[in-house]
Amino acid sequence: MKAVVQRVTRASVTVGGEQISAIGQGICVLLGISLEDTQKELEHMVRKILNLRVFEDESGKHWSKSVMDKQYEVLCVSQFTLQCVLKGNKPDFHLAMPTEQAEGFYNNFLEQLRKTYRPELIKDGKFGAYMQVHIQNDGPVTIELESPAPGTATSDPKQLSKLEKQQQRKEKTRAKGPSESSKERNAPRKEDRSASSGAEGDVSSEREP
Repeated sequence: MKAVVQRVTRASVTVGGEQISAIGQGICVLLGISLEDTQKELEHMVRKILNLRVFEDESGKHWSKSVMDKQYEVLCVSQFTLQCVLKGNKPDFHLAMPTEQAEGFYNNFLEQLRKTYRPELIKDGKFGAYMQVHIQNDGPVTIELESPAPGTATSDPKQLSKLEKQQQRKEKTRAKGPSESSKERNAPRKEDRSASSGAEGDVSSEREP
């Protein structure tokens, strides 16, 4: 799942010449859903979007507050073109989730946003419609977000911490080098020269007439 998050002073969506949705200060989210996206990716993206710190705090410190901290509005627009792959110069969208599946998934995404935040502050466009999206970008500030690929990463902070610790232990082990026992196992065996000499003597004595 991919999202383009823009900090805005205002944004709106128009369909067929009629404005259907609008917000004041807040964020506008363009969302691209892929074939492989699941509930896990959805929850990851909801959490990232609502906690993304793109606003100033009361003292004017930049990158300190999220849209939830400021109690600002969110305008979401489904945009399958974010899942574009170029074939030469022609956009190809085979990685985007098909419309019949994507609409339910997108509605679930909106529902999750409203459950996590204040539902009256979450606005959206019209899924599948030809829209004009008017965005007054503030800054400009535009952030690209992408959920971890399914099966290759985790969004759980505790699990990430465990994986990081495991990796650190592996690196320490490699830095120390092989253990003493492994050194012994891998060390070349010394030949028993006396036994070898005796054996050679026996063989040579047998060959002598």
